[in-house]
Amino acid sequence: MKRFDYYPGHMAKTKRELKEKLKWADIVYEVVDARGPVSTRNADLDGLVGKKPRFILMNKADLANKEEVDRFASFFASEGLKALPLQADSKASIRRILPATETYLEELSGPKTPKHRTFRPFRALVVGIPNVGKSTIINRLVEKRVTAVGDTPNITRHLQVVRIHDKLELIDSPGVLWPKIASEATGLKLALLGALKDHLIPKDEVVIHGFKLLKERYPEAFRKRYDLESIDMETVALFDAIGRRMGCIQKGGGIDYDRVMDRFLHDFRHKKFGRIMVETVEDF
Repeated sequence: MKRFDYYPGHMAKTKRELKEKLKWADIVYEVVDARGPVSTRNADLDGLVGKKPRFILMNKADLANKEEVDRFASFFASEGLKALPLQADSKASIRRILPATETYLEELSGPKTPKHRTFRPFRALVVGIPNVGKSTIINRLVEKRVTAVGDTPNITRHLQVVRIHDKLELIDSPGVLWPKIASEATGLKLALLGALKDHLIPKDEVVIHGFKLLKERYPEAFRKRYDLESIDMETVALFDAIGRRMGCIQKGGGIDYDRVMDRFLHDFRHKKFGRIMVETVEDF
């Protein structure tokens, strides 16, 4: 639908930056939200990256259904893409990236004898759409072990490279990749996860989509969160029931629907319904 055609003009600049920096990267870390690992990818990236090795970092895996995340990792593998579930705010999880990358690159290139091996650290470029945790992953990788390489020989001037390990360097990331929304369903999923700013799609439509998803896939978690006897009711009645349970009442006793919607979106995005997904492998 036309109203979902959200694609900021400055994306063209980001794509130009990305193309330039990809020349110097050995691998691309593509960060996605594990609760919607297909919808939170950028459709343009396949064409931009080409045959460059790519590692899909399925962030926020602690918020997602583990079995479904594992199935998506297998799904990506069937598409020739390596995927790693992780939790950006966990040091233990972040520490898995380097050895997994080494193993992956070795699988692609085959074992090398010391005689032919190059000891330059491999260079990674981190990309991702808004609110999937790209910046958190970069910050966690960098932490206090930063060595600015600066204008490294044989690399274009002004390209900043940061050494975070004797085996890994990060190329400074280009601007945020914005999602190219292919359908209304994708737009609603992105809005539910907070990957789109709340004013871009009417909030009531996003919340109603969230109600529908939870009623179909996680009905008991939905019912228990708001201590309802049943969720089998019309949408307005469900708004009213949640509003009363959560104390979202206006002066005069009416339901404050804006507060209900804000509360629901906060709950959805912060694991208040347990480990959930906005999509499953069967959807694709």
